[in-house]
Amino acid sequence: MTHDVEDEHAAPGWDAIDAALSLLYPGVEPRHVGYLPPAAFSANLQGCSSYPAAGHWHYVTYGLSELYTPGPDDDREWSGWGFELTLRVVRGSEDEAPGWPFTVLNHLANFINGQGVLVEDGHRMDLRQPVTGHPHTDGPDTGLTVFAFTVDPQLDTIDTPNGKVTFYQAVGVTPEEKTRMQQASTRQVLDQMTGSNPLLVTDPARA
Repeated sequence: MTHDVEDEHAAPGWDAIDAALSLLYPGVEPRHVGYLPPAAFSANLQGCSSYPAAGHWHYVTYGLSELYTPGPDDDREWSGWGFELTLRVVRGSEDEAPGWPFTVLNHLANFINGQGVLVEDGHRMDLRQPVTGHPHTDGPDTGLTVFAFTVDPQLDTIDTPNGKVTFYQAVGVTPEEKTRMQQASTRQVLDQMTGSNPLLVTDPARA
């Protein structure tokens, strides 16, 4: 996606994310949504894009990292929080990416910004409700109530003019899988899941 600059501010961080995605999805125009009020004036994301991938939709956030020109006192090693979020959702016959992941990812961003939470590989968030946001969104009901986080297997970490950005993928898991993660480790359970689900696509229908 080509970033449309609507004002005089350069967006080197945004452009760097776009460049990484254009390598993964050359020539593909994503569905993109913005949030109001935007990140500069709230705990919201600036935006989120969804790309049609093989058998799933791939959502990527904009706004947890520094998208625009950083200030003189900002950390130049890591951009903003140092990460963005991704989510892969199973794709059916629909022609357009479902809306609920845009809402859910923004809710996660609000929590991260509001509480100052740094996401890392192996972290979990127990939402104690469907990860789809059901019934408050158009998402389906599901027994997946926990998000486990891992480095996105295709985007990983990129260098931007504003510093490094790691893409942490949220993976919907069940309470039972969370218990196994507590007994062993998040990484071990996710590794087991990749045997049948290499990209750790979240499928609400599996629970």
